[in-house]
Amino acid sequence: MLVKARRILACVAMPAALSCPCAAGQSPQPAARVIEILADHDSRYKMAGQKQPMITVKAGEPITLRITAKKAKNVNRDGAIHGFTLLHAKDRSPVPDWDFLLKPGVQEFSVTAPGGPGEYLVVCTVICSQDHEGMEMKFVVRP
Repeated sequence: MLVKARRILACVAMPAALSCPCAAGQSPQPAARVIEILADHDSRYKMAGQKQPMITVKAGEPITLRITAKKAKNVNRDGAIHGFTLLHAKDRSPVPDWDFLLKPGVQEFSVTAPGGPGEYLVVCTVICSQDHEGMEMKFVVRP
């Protein structure tokens, strides 16, 4: 009862322009976890504190990918310097809505983790240098 009262109070305090999910009997959505990634000039994905970069998420988890892209040797005609595409590890088929072109600087992508647990692979889809083929990292989805 106390939790419900807090939700109602939070909704009452909200500006009229914002809708309150509590009013419709819904729980507020959890904030998406931010995952920081560096698409580096040496054609490698990197993550702070990890020797071999790997992302681990829960199935269906909302996440925000904050990707900083640094120029490698080549640039696409559209200005992209790296790509970030999620593939199923078994057959390397692409996961829908997980194909991003990265331009220099910081970009954020709000996505939902795949609903199926398993191992996936992140690959660069822009031929960024002669070391392009090595630009990949593991992406694990837990139940």
